[in-house]
Amino acid sequence: MAKRHGYAVLSALVALVLVLSGAIYLAVAADDGTPRGTLADDRPHHGTAAPASAGTWVGAWATAPVGGEPGTEVTGLAGRSVRNVVHASTGGTSARVTLSNLYGRSPLTLTHASLALSAGDGAAAAAETMRRLTFDGSADVVIPAGGQAVSDAVPLTVPHGADVLVTTYSPAPSGPVTYHPHARQTSYLATGDRTEDATGTAYTEQTPYWRYLTALDVLSKEADGTVVAFGDSITDGISSTSGANHRWPDILSGRLHNALEKGAQPPRYSVVNEGISGNQVLADGLGRPADNQSGLGRFGRDVLGRTDVRAVVIDLGVNDILRNPRRADPDRIVTGLRTLVRQAHGRGLKVVGATLMPFKGHRGYTPGREAVRRQINAEIRAGGVYDAVVDFDRALRDPYDPRRLRPEYDCGDHLHPSDLGYRTMAEVFDLRTLDGAGQTEL
Repeated sequence: MAKRHGYAVLSALVALVLVLSGAIYLAVAADDGTPRGTLADDRPHHGTAAPASAGTWVGAWATAPVGGEPGTEVTGLAGRSVRNVVHASTGGTSARVTLSNLYGRSPLTLTHASLALSAGDGAAAAAETMRRLTFDGSADVVIPAGGQAVSDAVPLTVPHGADVLVTTYSPAPSGPVTYHPHARQTSYLATGDRTEDATGTAYTEQTPYWRYLTALDVLSKEADGTVVAFGDSITDGISSTSGANHRWPDILSGRLHNALEKGAQPPRYSVVNEGISGNQVLADGLGRPADNQSGLGRFGRDVLGRTDVRAVVIDLGVNDILRNPRRADPDRIVTGLRTLVRQAHGRGLKVVGATLMPFKGHRGYTPGREAVRRQINAEIRAGGVYDAVVDFDRALRDPYDPRRLRPEYDCGDHLHPSDLGYRTMAEVFDLRTLDGAGQTEL
């Protein structure tokens, strides 16, 4: 009797263990690492809704906040829907965005935000991809002056190279709108809350700016990390064809993706662009916080603060030469660049640096400024600044007059490249230099 009772107890214990194990297994299998409460809304999603999957959160697109938009100092964009159009440098199965009120002087209230894939040209969205964005589970968010907010993740298959629409609506005056003025991409404005309007017909005003939006991240199986292109107008792509994604970081991203598609073994990275036109290594613009903050001042935000950064490409310094009313000090500029490298090494990042391209014929050219450019390039080529070097100067200069850009690579102002020049910059970039992590203190 005692023996039969013992067997019964043992059998009950085994059954209990099996039930508990099954429950734990189901709970773990259902957890894909996405924070709870991040679904866009309670409507069914069709077509491109992605199943729960593993991957790495990387930057698919980013831009640097530059300043407060002129004309928005009092009312901001109250009562307007802002539809930003951005281009994804890698694909993923979920997405989230970062919105900035860095240059606002009062809290920014957003009562509605959405994310969708573009239906093609214009402001129209692919209706089945429309997702309502939430912030800690809420459809509205208040971003304090000087702050930012990251949305919850939404399940959506974002293909590599897709145009993504990120739309926000603010009902109340908020003061200066944080923006990036030289987007080289057309975005849109509508009156009223048209955040989930997939037709795009209400978006009657076109704009060359990106507003509020500073990052789009995706949960990716294509990329293991992010490369940040950090620079000035040449990285910003100010002279490239608008809407064509012909900036050199765009083309570098395409090279990485195409190599992977062909079965090669390039570094598996996305590329985001943190260029600001007119940016300098050393000097800030006016205001507080400063418009067009210096490279030294913004490196922590625009590079170290990006998602899963593994490497940074720095092409900065020519504006320190051109915008200095006296002869710029090459030693101070190089010291500033080395400071950026030390900051990157402190986070284990690989740093690839670019030589400064020629600008003879530009209105700012003088023989003295040319001498400073050559001295900085000599330091860079000697290996005393960066972990690796991409020689944009050698690739784009005129062989008959190395102080000038080669004519076919010149957009016409003798400083910024043409579309062909930007393509050449990306094509001379040795993808192998992106391997590894920054280790050496220089």
